[in-house]
Amino acid sequence: MRRAAALALVLATALLIRGAASGEPLRTAALALGFALIAAALVGDLFERLKLPRVSGYLLLGLLCGPNLANIISRSMARELQVVNGLAIALIALMAGLEINFMRLRPRLAAMARLGGITLMTLYAGLFVVFWATWRWLPIAPHETGLARLAIATLVTIIVASFSPTVTIAVITDTRSRGPLSELTLAVVVLGDLALILSFTVAMQFVHWALGGVGPTQVGVVPRVAWEVVGSLGFGAAVGAVFALYLRYIGRELTLVMLGLCVVLSAVGPRLDFEPLLAALAAGLVVENVTGGGGKALTEAVEQGARPVLIVFFAAAGASLHLDALAVIGVVAVAVAALRLALILGGTALGVRHSGIDPEQGRLVWMGLISQAGVTLGLTIIVAAEYPTWGTNIETLLVALIALHELIGPVLFKWALARSGEIGQMDAVAAVAPGAAPADTPA
Repeated sequence: MRRAAALALVLATALLIRGAASGEPLRTAALALGFALIAAALVGDLFERLKLPRVSGYLLLGLLCGPNLANIISRSMARELQVVNGLAIALIALMAGLEINFMRLRPRLAAMARLGGITLMTLYAGLFVVFWATWRWLPIAPHETGLARLAIATLVTIIVASFSPTVTIAVITDTRSRGPLSELTLAVVVLGDLALILSFTVAMQFVHWALGGVGPTQVGVVPRVAWEVVGSLGFGAAVGAVFALYLRYIGRELTLVMLGLCVVLSAVGPRLDFEPLLAALAAGLVVENVTGGGGKALTEAVEQGARPVLIVFFAAAGASLHLDALAVIGVVAVAVAALRLALILGGTALGVRHSGIDPEQGRLVWMGLISQAGVTLGLTIIVAAEYPTWGTNIETLLVALIALHELIGPVLFKWALARSGEIGQMDAVAAVAPGAAPADTPA
């Protein structure tokens, strides 16, 4: 009751202050940030008491208070909150890298790769076949035929098949989960994100060629992919090595230094055409596998730095969800979402059967693959900017899908983690070995 009363007081105060501060950008930006931090944190606590993911609370708060409904967070305020997006994505990817310990996972790495590969191939094949067969009824580019239709259908397939490392690692971190299911799900979504970046770059070049263009640059597809992927991993590994040295020889003010590291990854990387998510992932991998994760001190630094960033990131994401897009293309979006879910369920079942993964560990992994978020939306924005005639249709469809998947995915994944008994295991591991690399935790 106290949290609900506090939330009501914060909402009323925000409404009053917003009316008084209208037309003053600096004050509305500060209001948006303060409101998101306080109100979303309270909603997250309420959701945790209801055994629901705190992330879902942040999203729902942003949606209800966003421009589509209560309008406490206006569109301009939501855009101002999105200044934290780059930092949040880098931080989330860094945390994902810190969760992957090759020594611990080595016995299952090959099986994880097979599971992820089979799941992705099932998704790609199933989505493409259905899209190709129903192309004339899809509100994307029904007039296109031949090679152009093939290229656009391939591009749509790749984007729709994407996962969300941001939501996955946010739920894992928020619930303090560790075990076979969280590790397996994280490995699959990281593999899927790498495949997404590679295949999207190639597919965009295919679209440029099929439509008679030469692409945004004269650089060939192979050098461009190599620079974006290999360069990102190398840049991230170098930054991670510097951070590992800092951990070993200094090890103070870790939260502040870690956030500064994420600022470097998110601000400098894009200027060099590097992918911040891949770079931050590589940095986390180096820190985890070179220093053993830095022990309890780094775990606490990650927790302290992540919570406020995640609150603002997902509250802004909720405020930016376009309910109007869901209303315009709702029937098609629901049908595509149902198809994607069925293919994920079938693909993971097939992957578990042929990868050697323990069926008890793999039967729930599909629930961690439903969410879609920032990276997917970012790619659709690129497509819409380059091809406004039909790219905006893809953007509308994906915005509607993201609205559905962001609200459903975190709830399913937390339920799966609870079923597997992994929630809270990160604390148990840290208590057993606070200064060492965490040991594998049985389900």
